[in-house]
This record gives sequence, C-alpha cells and structure tokens, in this order.
Amino acid sequence: MPGRNNTTAVGEPAEAGGTTAGRNAGENGGTSTDSTVAEAGGTTAARKPHDSGETTPGRKPDVIAGTSADGEAAQTDGKSGSTDERTGDDKATETGKTTDGTVADTDKTATDGKPGDTDKTTADGKPGDTDKTTADGKAGGTDETSTDGEATADPWAAFGPAPEPVPGRVRRVGRAVGRSLVHEWTLAALGSLALAVLMTWPTLRYPRYTLPQDTWDPSLQSWQMAWSGHILLSNPAQLWQSNSFFPEAWSFAFSDTLLGYAPAGMIGTGPEAAVLRYNIMFVLAHALATFGAYALARQLGSARMGAAVAGVGYAYAPWLLAQAGHLHVLSNGGIPLALAMLARGHGWSLRHGYRPERRHDGWVYAGWLVAAWQLSLGFGIGLPFAYFLGATVLVAAVTWYVRRWFGGVRRPFGVRLFIADLVGGALFAGVGLLMAIPYFRVTELHPNAERSVGDIALFSPPASGFVTAPAESRIWGGLHEGARAALPWHPEMTLLPGFVLYALAAGGLFFSVWRLRHRLLLLAGVLGTMVLAMGTRFFGGTWTYVPLFEHLPGWNGLRTPGRLMLWVTLLLCLLAAGAVTALTDRVHDLAAQRIPSWPGPWLRLASVLPLLLVTAEGLNTTPHPVAPAQPEAMRVVDGPMLVLPSNQGLDQHVMLWSTTHFQDVVNGGSGFTPRQLDDVRRVTQTFPDQVSVDYLRTLGVRNVVLLRDQIAGTPWEMSVDTPVDSLGITREEIGSAVVYRLWPGDSSSGPQPTPSGQPTDLPTSLPTGLPTSLPSGLPTNLPSGLPSGLPTSLPSGLPTSLPTQAAGALGSTEAAGALGSAGGR
Repeated sequence: MPGRNNTTAVGEPAEAGGTTAGRNAGENGGTSTDSTVAEAGGTTAARKPHDSGETTPGRKPDVIAGTSADGEAAQTDGKSGSTDERTGDDKATETGKTTDGTVADTDKTATDGKPGDTDKTTADGKPGDTDKTTADGKAGGTDETSTDGEATADPWAAFGPAPEPVPGRVRRVGRAVGRSLVHEWTLAALGSLALAVLMTWPTLRYPRYTLPQDTWDPSLQSWQMAWSGHILLSNPAQLWQSNSFFPEAWSFAFSDTLLGYAPAGMIGTGPEAAVLRYNIMFVLAHALATFGAYALARQLGSARMGAAVAGVGYAYAPWLLAQAGHLHVLSNGGIPLALAMLARGHGWSLRHGYRPERRHDGWVYAGWLVAAWQLSLGFGIGLPFAYFLGATVLVAAVTWYVRRWFGGVRRPFGVRLFIADLVGGALFAGVGLLMAIPYFRVTELHPNAERSVGDIALFSPPASGFVTAPAESRIWGGLHEGARAALPWHPEMTLLPGFVLYALAAGGLFFSVWRLRHRLLLLAGVLGTMVLAMGTRFFGGTWTYVPLFEHLPGWNGLRTPGRLMLWVTLLLCLLAAGAVTALTDRVHDLAAQRIPSWPGPWLRLASVLPLLLVTAEGLNTTPHPVAPAQPEAMRVVDGPMLVLPSNQGLDQHVMLWSTTHFQDVVNGGSGFTPRQLDDVRRVTQTFPDQVSVDYLRTLGVRNVVLLRDQIAGTPWEMSVDTPVDSLGITREEIGSAVVYRLWPGDSSSGPQPTPSGQPTDLPTSLPTGLPTSLPSGLPTNLPSGLPSGLPTSLPSGLPTSLPTQAAGALGSTEAAGALGSAGGR
C-alpha cells in the first residue's frame, strides 16, 4: 500500500513497498541489491542515499510511484523509479492522498486512526513512517524503534526539504490555461491566424475602406453577409426574398449565398460595416484553410513539419490568388477540417490504419457539423464536397462488410459511432436539401439560369493552365504573362498549385511515410481530379465531365470546372506531407547519432526548407482598391427604387450601398441576369420618357436615382437635365445624384403599390354636385339672325374618354381611363 516503506528480514516476504536483501525484481519505484526495480517506496540492504522511490527521515518522496485508485499501476522508467506517465486524481495517488481517495496529511500516520506524528507507525502494522517499527516487529525502521507505540522525535527532520504547498484553485486554473496555450493545436491555430494576416496584407491595413482584388464580386459578397444577418434577425421567413432584383422572387438564391457567415452579418449596419466584415472573413478564411489542412495531415499520420507544409500549400496555392475576389471559393477550410474530425472520430489514420481504441463519437458529430457548415457557404465548392463524402461513406461501408463477411476480419465499430454517423449524415443531408430547394425554384422560374455544355466549354481550361500562374503571383506572375495571354479566360484558367508542391508530391511517390498503395491512390486522385478540372477540354469531356454534368443533380449549375483544382491541391499537399515527414524522420535519426543529440544547423535548414519554399510561392501582389462610396441618395431615398446606370458591375455596388436600410432595389448582380432586369435596362435607356415611366410604374418602382458621376458616355448624359413636368413626375438633386419620384405628392416616395404594380389610390369617379343643366335666367330675346330654340340642357352622349394630352397630365394612361369612365357615369 502507498505510504508503507518498510524492510523485512532476508528471505521474508515484503509488505507493499518493502524489499528483501536478495530480491531480484520488485514493484514500482523501489530498488534492489542487483539494481532491479524494487517495490514502491522500498529500500534495499545496500541502498544508496535518496535512491529512487525511497524516503529519508522527514522528507516527502520525490515521486509517487504507486498504484492508482482504480487499481491501475503507474509505469516507471526502470531506472530512477519515477513515473513515466501520471494520470488524474482518479488514476494516481498524489502526495497527501490515500488509495481510496481520502485526503491524509502527507507527513503523518496514526496509531488508532487519528492523525499522528510523522515518525509514528501503527501498532497493527498499518502504514507508518519509513523509519519506525511497530511493537509486533513486522516492519522495522532503520533509525529508531518504539516498543509501546510511541515514537521519539527525528533529529534529522529539520534538515529535510519543506513540503510543497498544495496549489489552490487559482493556481490550478492558471496552470491549466498555461498548458492549453502551449498545446500543439493552440499554437497551430495562432500560427495560422498570424500567417493569414501577413500573407493577405494589406487587407487589414484599411479594412473599412478597401477590398481585395476588385470592387465588384467583393461588394456582392459583402451584401450577402449583411443581408443574411439582417433578415435572420428581423424576418427569417423572408431569407430567400432579398431586397435586390425587385420584384423577383427567390433572388437570394441567384448565386452562392455565404449563408454560413450569417452570424457575422448580425453585427453592424451600413456599407462600411459590410466592407470591414468582408475583410475580416477574408483573412479568417485563409487561416481556417491552413489550420484545416494541417489538422487533416496530422490526423493521417504526418509529422508537424509535413502538416505545416500541407496547410500552407493548401491555403496559399498560387492559383487561388486569381480567386481573391471570390470569398465563396476561398472559404474552403471546412473541407479538410471536417475530414480530419471524421477520421479522428472513427479512429482511422492513413499511416496507422484503423485503431478501434481511438474511436470517439464526439469527433464524428463535430465533423458532420463542420461539413454542414461548409455546405451552407455555397454549392460551388460544397456540391463536389457533398458527393465526395457520399462516395467515401459508400466505399467505406462496402469495404467494411466485405472484410467482415468474406474476409473473416472482425473489427469493432460500435453502436454509438453508428448512431453518430446516422444523426450527423442526416443533419448534413437536411442542410443540403433545405439549401437546394430555393435553387430548384430559381431554375424553374428562370430557365436561362441553367448552364449548358457550351457554357462549360467557355470556362474549361487547357492542360497548360496547370503550369500557368495568375498575374497576382509575386514569384511567377510577370514570368507567365505570355502564357496567360494564350488562355481564353485566364482568371479561371491559371491553375498552378506551385512548382515546389509539384516537386514535393513527386518526391512523395518514392520517399514517404505513406504505404505504397496509399501513394498510388493519392496519385490516382490527383490525375482524376485534374481531368475533371479540364471540363470539356479532355477529349470533349465525353467520358469524364459531361456524364457528371448530365446525371448528377445540381452539377449543371457549376459554371467553372477549373475550381475542382481545390481537390488536386489537397491531394498534392498530402503527398508532399508524406515526403516531408519522411525527411524530418531521417533528420532526427541522423541527429540521434550526434553528441550532443540534436540536429545541426544544416539538418535544421533541410527540415524547414520545404515550408519556406512553399510559403514563398504563395506571396502575392493582389491589389486593394478603395470600396465605392455610398451616394447620399441611397441613405435617404426609399424603395422600391432603380439606380441608373444599371449594369453587372455597378449593380453590385448598389447592393452594397443598400445595406443601410435594405430598401428594395431593381438592381442586382449574380451569376446570371434575369430577363426582367434585361428588359428594365433596355427600356430605361430613354429615361425619362413616358414609356419608361409607365413601365417602371407597372413594376411598382417609386423612385429612380440617376448617378451623375456614372453617366459619362451614356444616353443619360444628354437627358439628365430634361424637364419632366409633362410626365407627371418630380425631379430633385440630392448630393451628386438626381432623384426622380414617379409618385409625386408623397414626400416619402409615393403610394404603396399593389402586388400587380398598380396604384390603389386613384379616383374612381368625379366629385359629386356637378351641374347637370344650364343655369336659369338666361336671356330669351337672343339677337336676331341667330337660330331660335337653343337647348336649355346639356346634350346627352358626352365623350367617355379624355384626350391623350389630358391623360398624360393626370399621370398615366390607366388614370385617364378611370377618369373617363367616371365622367360617362
């Protein structure tokens, strides 16, 4: 038992913690005369002072090397008696605790169950001091004895070290926090974040005023995050009926939504807050991609340096620099992170295979949650991920049952793990289905939103794209200018993942910690995804991309096959991680042969050089233009409204400007243009005129904002100052914009339109009390020469409609018809 450090005569069996003079092997912590491990806390006849596991008078043992409260033995290193691994309070008896979990004084025992002096033992042979014996002689001390159960003071106790104080709660919490701060995953997360800030600089230099790459798609995505956060707080049922593309339905599903970033959109309002939010998420997306790939490589069995190469290579591959304006493409870190969590939960590793003892259903739930969140960011990246997960589950299930029923391999899986997969998979599928419904509705309402094989051909990159870098690459951008000029659409066809990454992956095919069959599978995955990324360029895609386009649900909504390069990059990073891990293992082996045994400067450089080279290839020259300033009219004019000029680029700015009040705007930019918006842009080329005014009124538009600083070279440059009194509308200057109110008389912005777009407050009849006959008293003696018998009442059959000029003065042809009918009655 812990606490007993007694000796016995030669040849007698020792109590727990005792030894014999000639004993060859003992329990944990003690020593013996032949240098074998003695029992916990025991001594030997020829023991050295302060040997492992022993105690001195008045001194507390340096290491507790006993048994745990639940009977598990703490292992020792066999040399000093110190424990090799210490567990919690339920696994190891700390100083001051007994094996049954009760707290005792560290330096006291008792003769009758009560606390006693440090140099006393019990009369019945229960644990006492190491240097005392009991009256029955079962255990004797080495210094003093007591025949009546009482002990004398130890003269050497004053020279022993003071007992360590038991740490309080605050100190224990502080130590726990300190351990967490230096944990590998904490350092990996902080390192990923710091690297993201540096590699995307100067994104956070002026985060409220600039946008990376350009101001078009980033403005659209800034609006998307702002809209989702705003509407989920105010009216979640109208999530998919956004304020843009008025009066179209399901307009939020006209492009990828970044819905997973909605919590960030709940903070702040207005364009500046939207731009700040976008820049923060832009940096965090790079950090998550780095961390996710690092976690996946580590889970599969890579060393830290190999995992770091995988993380940096995945997040900062040169081809992604051309996608700097597409946050939904850069937001891919959930893919490797979800795969790492699912692999960890199932106890599977590429290097070590399936280890049932490492299963944990909590990681499985977390992995499916992260996967569902990744899918909520958009189908452009999420749809291939969903099909990959489905294929992985299918292959794993088939392999499992084939080995179980035909191969005779009985491997445990567990009911809890099975339930976790069912619940997590159902959650993932449910999120995907709820996200897909609005997109199916859009394709029904807008057949032109569907892609054709011809559309895919326009964005399918040739094989030369895999070795061509975008212009934003600091290392290769200028050198590849000629190669980019030969590409039909270089923003989506410069797909270089990095020459260093190519080299490391090639080396990983021959020198790696992965098994040969795993390396071959990774190579097959790289080649297969490259073929798919080429779209119709690989023999027309007849047997590769086109079957997926025609038969997989939702695949025909993907416009750019080149974005499948994301999977090529991930697989290349895993091959590279295997090679770098083998290299670092070799460095450690060489260092172990040195005296002292740590790697020299050249070996250290060899192990860190791959990481430095991969990082250097990710350096960029991405521009950061200033975000467009919000016109004053966008803050004071109500909707529904149309902003002119209207085109794809400017309409994305209008969407950003609308984040102050989210008033309905006809403008909008997305992956396709609805036909109604095309009609609006065509009809309003002659605005302001009667035709365009009437057409906008039928749509329910109240106000038109004409931006003076955008009309150079457009038809509005000549018509902006044209008088509009004859059109029944008003015109006013607000800042640098001209505001036309199509419903004058209401300072806010006019009457509320009906669902059909017609006004509801037009008069249905003329005022009552109008005269129906001429007044009496008219002269009866008319001048001679005039015909007699003039009528004394108005003739019947008055016209039932007013002239066109009068109708225009009243405001619209519909109003004129209503008044004409009233006059007839």
